[in-house]
Amino acid sequence: MITVLSGGTGTPKLIQGIKETIDHSLINVVVNTVENDYFSGVYVTPDIDTVLYTLADLINDETWYGLKDDTFITNEKLNEFSSPELLRIGDQDRALKIQKTMLIKNHSLSQAVDIQRKALKIKAMIRPMSDEQSDIKILTPQGEMSFHQFLIKEKAEPDVLKVVYNDVEPAPGVIESIEESEIVIIGPSNPITSIGPIISMNGVKKALKKAYVVGISPIIGNLPVSGPAAKFMEATNLPVSSVGVCSLYEDFLDKFVIDQEDILLEKEIEKLIKEVTITNTKMRNIGDKVMLARTVLSGIL
Repeated sequence: MITVLSGGTGTPKLIQGIKETIDHSLINVVVNTVENDYFSGVYVTPDIDTVLYTLADLINDETWYGLKDDTFITNEKLNEFSSPELLRIGDQDRALKIQKTMLIKNHSLSQAVDIQRKALKIKAMIRPMSDEQSDIKILTPQGEMSFHQFLIKEKAEPDVLKVVYNDVEPAPGVIESIEESEIVIIGPSNPITSIGPIISMNGVKKALKKAYVVGISPIIGNLPVSGPAAKFMEATNLPVSSVGVCSLYEDFLDKFVIDQEDILLEKEIEKLIKEVTITNTKMRNIGDKVMLARTVLSGIL
């Protein structure tokens, strides 16, 4: 079994490559939940749904959110009725979110996600990082903002002073899956807002120290592959580079994968951990994704 720690964009791209490389039943994904919230009356779990759709081959891989070929009739009608959505939700995607909203009235989030996983005929296991209500706040000069307010309404333009998320307990099976895996992969997701909340939970770092852990840098040069990770790293007083990312994970990291453009950082990273792999980490097509997955899994294939 392998375990992947995932956010909602970079890591699902890698998961596309992993599922072309090993048996799906061997894949276990632990997914960030701090961005979960209610929109238009439905409970939205952005990163979880992206992982669900990725493993079901349904993801809209142009936006990395929602279903491919979805329609937006309900969203457009809400706009007509002067009730615009902060988060644009497709019609078929909304159905999954409505079902999850109904399920969590009588089930834990883990149970609800597992019901949906099985309905989508996904063999891989998908675990929310926590069944407790997670939360993240972005502190800016304009005041405290929710993640979605900062990212969507404010278009990630304000400066970031601090990132704060609440303490939650790991969901059932999260610690065990890390401890029992041949390899744990820290995907190329935002290290502060996607991976940080997972590894900050009680017992996770302890479990990671016992596991064989491979991380993939989401930073090339001094720029994130996607999203506002640079602002969040600066707010945490970390250099915006593969070195900065590695320093976050060095306590439990066995191998770190960086892009070939960062070859000059190899010696500096080797001061933090023993093994550095240099390859193409830009996942522009399925061939790139499979190649990167094979590089990450090379020790167990």
